[in-house]
Amino acid sequence: MFDFRLEVFRTVARRLNFTKAAEELYISQPAVSKHIQEIENHFKSKLFERNGTKIKLTAAGKLLLQHTDELFAIHREIDFEMNRLIQQQSGKLRIGASTTIAQYVLPQVLAAFHQKFPDVKVILSINNTEQIEKALLNKKIDIGIIEGHSRNPLLKYSEFIKDEIVLVGKMHNRWYGKTLLPKELPGIPLLLREPGSGTLEVIAHALKKFDIKISSLNNEMELGSTESMKLYLLHSDCFAFLSIHSVAKELRNKEYSVVDVEGLSIERYFYFIQAQGQSGSLPELFMKFCLHHNFK
Repeated sequence: MFDFRLEVFRTVARRLNFTKAAEELYISQPAVSKHIQEIENHFKSKLFERNGTKIKLTAAGKLLLQHTDELFAIHREIDFEMNRLIQQQSGKLRIGASTTIAQYVLPQVLAAFHQKFPDVKVILSINNTEQIEKALLNKKIDIGIIEGHSRNPLLKYSEFIKDEIVLVGKMHNRWYGKTLLPKELPGIPLLLREPGSGTLEVIAHALKKFDIKISSLNNEMELGSTESMKLYLLHSDCFAFLSIHSVAKELRNKEYSVVDVEGLSIERYFYFIQAQGQSGSLPELFMKFCLHHNFK
């Protein structure tokens, strides 16, 4: 029902890359360009500024993206509520989530989900990405929510919400207000997550372009939870790569500060995972509810 051209525009605006948008939408790059041109012709405004291979939104593009996001939210609300009218949902839903998501993203969603669907009993198990994938394949959970770059061909991955991993230390650390060069990373004490952690995998992937391996970093201690890392940071001169979702409150309270690393941007998505070829009404309902939730 929804105008596909707006979906194309929104995907390009989020990716800021025509090729990646085409891959995500399963259409050709010329088709993407054609849809964008049609919208620009309709509004008589340029939506993107092009500088070589890079693009950015114009003022008109930013305005259209704002309204498009609002339209998509309304569309999801209509779709969700109309489906809810014809389905009486009850039963047990087993969710597996990696630590960061389970602690800092899901609680508010689960509370709202329970209010709307009190007859659905939710069981949440928490583990790292590798273990969540195994649990799903062994049918111990119905749906997983993970982080990381790896892809198992037996699983289906769907985007949930965007996340950013930042380097943080306690307030007024020795790098406070300065920019760290990538080559200086191996010289600072770091806390790292355990092997199998999706966050560790994403960090390793991001550092590859600087020819920096995880094994070359100064790993002061390996800790298995974000909360233990956060508390350790407050009592040491150590640093850690953490999800922005996990430290948002502490950054607002000025307990930690973010250290900029020149040229390093670690963005990722949290993903829903399901077994290929398998689906159920409760997992699908939960996915739709999560995508409808306002995380701003």
